[in-house]
Formats: sequence, C-alpha cells, structure tokens
Amino acid sequence: MTISGDSITMAKANTATKTRLGVRPWIVCFSAALFFFYEFIQMNMFSAIDADLMRDFHINAHQLGYLSAVYFYSNVIFLFFAGMLLDRFSTRRIIFISLAICAGGTLAFALATNYYLAAFFRFLTGIGSAFCFLSCIRLASRWFPANMMALVSGLIVTMAMTGGMVAQTPLTMLVEKFGWRQALIYDAALGVVILAIIMLNVRNYPVGYAAADFEQHKFLSELGYWRSFKLAYFKVQNWLCGIYSSLLNLSIFLLGAIWGSLYLMQIHHFTHEQATYPTSLIFTGTILGAPLMGWLSDRMGRRKPLMLLGAVLSLALVLAVIYIPNLSLISYSILFFLLGLTTSTQVISYPTVTESSPKIITATAVSVVSLCCIGGGAIFQPLFGWLMDLSKDAIVVNGVHVYTLHDYHMGLAILPIAFLIALLAAIFIKETRCQPLE
Repeated sequence: MTISGDSITMAKANTATKTRLGVRPWIVCFSAALFFFYEFIQMNMFSAIDADLMRDFHINAHQLGYLSAVYFYSNVIFLFFAGMLLDRFSTRRIIFISLAICAGGTLAFALATNYYLAAFFRFLTGIGSAFCFLSCIRLASRWFPANMMALVSGLIVTMAMTGGMVAQTPLTMLVEKFGWRQALIYDAALGVVILAIIMLNVRNYPVGYAAADFEQHKFLSELGYWRSFKLAYFKVQNWLCGIYSSLLNLSIFLLGAIWGSLYLMQIHHFTHEQATYPTSLIFTGTILGAPLMGWLSDRMGRRKPLMLLGAVLSLALVLAVIYIPNLSLISYSILFFLLGLTTSTQVISYPTVTESSPKIITATAVSVVSLCCIGGGAIFQPLFGWLMDLSKDAIVVNGVHVYTLHDYHMGLAILPIAFLIALLAAIFIKETRCQPLE
C-alpha cells in the first residue's frame, strides 16, 4: 500500500506544526487521558468493594470474577469497531458518547438491587473502555511527532495507572466512610466533571491538519473497512505485541484490580486498608515505569531489549510474591512496586505497533493490542476465581468466602506462566528501531 506524494508532504508539514505547538498538544492529549484515568478506576474498583459485593449479592469467587470480567466482555465486543470508528469519525464526539455511557453505567451499578442487574450495568460501564485508550493514541498521533510516541504513550498509561491507584486505598477509605453504593455515586459524578473538562479542551487535530485529515479520510474511504481491518488484524507483529502487553498486564488485572487485597487479607492477615498499600504500589510502579520505559526506548532507538528485560524481571518478581513465605507488609509493598515497574515495559508494544502499521489506520492497529489486553482480563479474572473454587476447603465467614493458601496458589500460578509466554512473544517481535513504516 502506498500514499501519494501530496499526503507525505502534508504529513511532514504536520510534524513541523506539532513541534511549534508548545503546550497545546499536552493539554489536548492529557485532557483526553482523563477518560483513561476514569476508566481505570472502574476497571480496578473491585479491589475496594470485593467483600461488600460478595456479601450483598451472596456470591463466591467465581461469580465475583465473572462480575468483574463482564466489563472486559463489553470491551472485547466494542474494540472490534472502536479502532475503525476512531480512524473515520470525530474523536471528540466518540469520547463524549462513550464516557457518558460509562458514567451512567457506574451510577446504575451503584443502585443495582441484584446480581444480574449489576452485571448488565457493569457491561455498560465497560463500553467506554473500548474507546478511551485508542482515542488518546489517535489524538497523540496527530498532535505529536513520531519520535515522541513512546514517551507520550507511557505518560498516557501513567494517567490510567493513577486511576488504578485511586481505586485502591483512596476508594477503600471512601467506601469505609460512606458505603460502597454511595462511594460509586460520587465516582459517577467524577465522570461528569471529567466529561466537562474534555469538552472544553479536546480538539480532533491541530491547526493546519484539516487538509491532511481530508486526504486520510478520502484514502480510508477508498481502502474500505475490510481492507483496513485486514492490514491491522492479519499482521503477526501486531498480535505478538498484543500478547506481550496482555500477559504483562495480568499483574494489574489479577493482583491490582481484584484478588491482591483479598490474598493479603485472608492469607497474610493484613487489614483491608493495609492490604491496599501493596496493590496501590503496583500502580505506582507503573506510573513511574511507563514514561520511563517509553523514554528509554525512544532514547535507545530500540524496542525489543527493554521488552525482553521486562518479561524476565517480572517473572522473577512474581515468583517471589507467590512462593517466599512470611513476608512483611513492607516486603510485599516493595515487590508489588517493582512488579509494576518491570511490567510497565508493556507500553512499548503500542509505539511498536504504530511504527509497524500505516499511519492512517493507527487506531485500528492499536485496537489489536487493546483487544488482547482486555481479552486477558475477560478470560483470566473468572479463570482465577474458578481455579480457587475447585478447592473444597473454603469457608464462608460473615457472607464472605475465605480461601486457603493452596487455593490462592492455584489461581496465582497463572502469572508466572503468562510472563514466560510474554517472554517468548517478545523474542519473535520484529525490531522497528523507532522508525515508522511510512
């Protein structure tokens, strides 16, 4: 596939425009990234309300995992369309609609009276997540030059991880003060505030980009949905990056989002608030690691070395978390922080994919990685719960299922296997040397 000389000229002019824009690209992209921040609160909030949900809805670990994973199911469904929609229609308008659905779903979840209604509203909440990261990358590809994409991608992920951290100790304290339903009503109100900020600050593209945008849409129209889908979804490189990113993300989805705090409470007898300190530090490690890994990768002019190193170190750290006995709260906090730091090399997958694909299908190509990541949550959260429920040793205390160390080891075995497969995927990823395809 080729692009006309006029389009290449406009792309070069656009890059020059980006470098002269000063603070404006940061305002646009990080206002949009507040959407990603908000979605990560919704994705990871079960860490703060898991025991309350088990008690109020009378459910076990498998049912709790399924209730959390419904969020990811809606993600998977809508991600097939999100990339192509964002490549073709107004990013700002799509953000508005999807964030409004997400905030409404959160409010309805807070008011749900039974398990199945809660699952339906959880599904609605997850729709927004299909669009949040892709919309940020779509905007960043228009507002920033290619040689800054790994850094910008890392900073956008940092915004998300800040939301994940807010869903730990701060949300837990809010839940303990007001109850989980009232806390989620405040959460829905936060979504409305973020929606207003985005509408004030986000613009689809910089001044002078309109002609290039018109050419891209014209080319996409000629290319068609099916051919653009094939260019993104039939490319092995994109799937390898997606597998790598998805499997390293499982420390967030399994330990940070839902099971980490229960594991520390039930096996190591920390209080609920104490148990959220290490899980918060997974997100803190990623907050620091995502931009750092992106910057280092850009600076080195290489993608693979850091991806390989991240997988190896993450494997060693998760084995320590699972199998070293009688660790203190400080030791777990350090290990969880380092795990977040090393798994943050998964952000390098995104610029690798954008560099390996035509610029005009950026969102569609990145949707492959997002689909893998969200699919990982959809599959492995309920699988973790199912593995724990295989045991007959669990007991129910005050409406909450309490599991044994052996039960948790059954579920946690997912992580070292996943990190080993991520390492194998990284080996086969082709080095782009930070150079875009076009």
